[in-house]
Amino acid sequence: MGGFFGVVSQRECASDLFYGTDYQSHLGTRRGGMATYSTERGFIRSIHNLESSYFRTRFEPELQDFAGRAGIGVISDTDAQPMLMNSHLGRFALVTVAKINNQEELAQQLLSENMHLSEFSSGKINPTELTALLIIKGKDFVDGIENVFRSIQGSCSMLLLTENGIIAARDSWGRTPIVIGRRDDAWAVTSESSAFPNLGFETSSFIGPGEIVQIKEDGIQQLRRPNRGMQICAFLWVYYGFPTSCYEGCNTECMRNECGRVMGREDDTAVDYACGIPDSGVGMAVGYAEGHGCPYQRGISKYTPTWPRSFMPSNQATRNLVAKMKLIPNQKVLEGKRMLFCDDSIVRGTQLRDNAQELFALGAKEVHMRIGCPPLIYSCQFVNFSASKNDRELITRRIIQEIEGNENPETLKAYATTGSPQYERLVEEICRQLHLSSLKFSKLETLIQAIGLPKERICTHCFDGSSFHTLTEENPQQED
Repeated sequence: MGGFFGVVSQRECASDLFYGTDYQSHLGTRRGGMATYSTERGFIRSIHNLESSYFRTRFEPELQDFAGRAGIGVISDTDAQPMLMNSHLGRFALVTVAKINNQEELAQQLLSENMHLSEFSSGKINPTELTALLIIKGKDFVDGIENVFRSIQGSCSMLLLTENGIIAARDSWGRTPIVIGRRDDAWAVTSESSAFPNLGFETSSFIGPGEIVQIKEDGIQQLRRPNRGMQICAFLWVYYGFPTSCYEGCNTECMRNECGRVMGREDDTAVDYACGIPDSGVGMAVGYAEGHGCPYQRGISKYTPTWPRSFMPSNQATRNLVAKMKLIPNQKVLEGKRMLFCDDSIVRGTQLRDNAQELFALGAKEVHMRIGCPPLIYSCQFVNFSASKNDRELITRRIIQEIEGNENPETLKAYATTGSPQYERLVEEICRQLHLSSLKFSKLETLIQAIGLPKERICTHCFDGSSFHTLTEENPQQED
């Protein structure tokens, strides 16, 4: 996925920018970048590969090279950012959190208009550069950003560092968040509100879907009103979000606690301990233990210093290695016990199957699994929430294909309906294939209620295939 951070300050901003961007590290591991603007020195930029190191390690030695009172930074799981552009709109730096499904078509269109795309060693199109070229086709920044919204299929939120502050624009359907923070001497804007407390910022507001704002030292100006419709990704709360982050006013940890509490209250399975699979399963497990009336115990701990989140590596073998090496089971807790584990989701099932086998081998009497979201039936078309490239990589789709021999829309709908015979058979088969003592998923209704937003304002496509618009449809209706 990825996350960004920007700051406009009354003093030098490099330190705030450095730490604020570092607080996006749980969202990506491939590329990191920062850019500042100084009236004396202009734009200063640096980009580093993070696949074999950490953001702080890469950028701390050159922090003194940055100058200026405004800057943007990004940690991306895709492309090298920020991009620097000089155009009829002026000079600017750009960072994005985006998934552009039609980037090949857009690139060909731009090339046919005699525009230029840089060549990269990866041989792939840089979606941030593509976004920048779409922006500079506009008569001004707002018109250019609206051109991005009209042109892309997928989603794109962005920060532009200009010679006159920062312009922040949230994806037209609000699938990814942007939060504004306020401090006496500065404004900040970020993907994750967890970046604010230690830097002295307080959450001021959430930018709306399609909203565009300009941030200067003396305040914020709205350049485009937000759209009425919103489809914020439910997986932000389920998996991505850091426990202290809030999206649309709903705290990630509180949401996970509530999902676990409801499941624990409804579950009659006899267990000795509830445990969380670090990191995103811990909040749910604490809630489950409270709702179920059983002790919470750390049967598995994460070795945090060196291992990233396992969805990030692009190679499956590397993902499996990360998943195994980062989690260390506690045999003294496991031996002879009926253990219940809470985790955020099941994508391919590979990690969970291996974990279950190891837990039994270490002496666990029973291994029950409770999942913080419904089964993933559809791959995501709107944000990069996992390394899966197609539906067939999902364990649910493989099982449905084995059972039915086809995957027509009505068949999939039946399997996605909580409590249906097809749903029950799917869960039973996943449990059997992963060698678990029992398996249950959170209900979609529980998930929505825990988030606290109306269902029509949350994207649940990966669970039920629902979407209130097509990939090419615009969201033009702005709030009055």
